[in-house]
Formats: sequence, structure tokens, C-alpha cells
Amino acid sequence: MQFCDECGSMMHSEDGEMVCSSCGAKQSKDEERAAEFVTTETQSETELIETEEGANFEGKPTADDVTCEKCGHGKAWYTIKQTGAADEPPTRFFKCQDCGYRWREYN
Repeated sequence: MQFCDECGSMMHSEDGEMVCSSCGAKQSKDEERAAEFVTTETQSETELIETEEGANFEGKPTADDVTCEKCGHGKAWYTIKQTGAADEPPTRFFKCQDCGYRWREYN
């Protein structure tokens, strides 16, 4: 990630240079740190957290301390995603192993 020297906002890549999302200032890419950057284009499927409707939860960790609101089954697959600020607890997304019902839990 590269930040603007003018205002401190996060920059994005555009036409081979970095452009500030807030003030529009342009800088050359920080090539020295470019190897450390990770984008969704280079991440493997195992690194991504899928929480949308068609996500495959099977094979993910299992929670046996939950109860499905729809069928009452006591086991569900789950994934964890940071949906709020970094100082807030993450959200757990569940899929019932019996009926497939999906829900989320905020800690």
C-alpha cells in the first residue's frame, strides 16, 4: 500500500503511477516495496474468504457451539471476516450443515 505525501490518503495505481484517492496527487510507484504488495489478482483461492450467497462453506472450520435458527441443528461451517474497524471484533458467517441456512454473528 502506498500513501500520499500530500494528504496521507491511500493511493491507487493508474496508468503506471500512483494517484491519490482524495486529493488527486500523483507519485511514481514505490518499486522498492512493490514486491511486498498483494492484490486480489495474485491471491490464491485458499486465501479468500467467501461469504456471498453461492460460497462453498464445506471444508471450512466447524462450529458445534451454535444452533441453526431455521432447523435447530447444532453444527455449522463458518468463516470469519473483519467487517468493522480494526479495533472491533470480527464477524462470523455460518452455514448450517443440515439445512444450508446462512446467518452471521457479531461478537
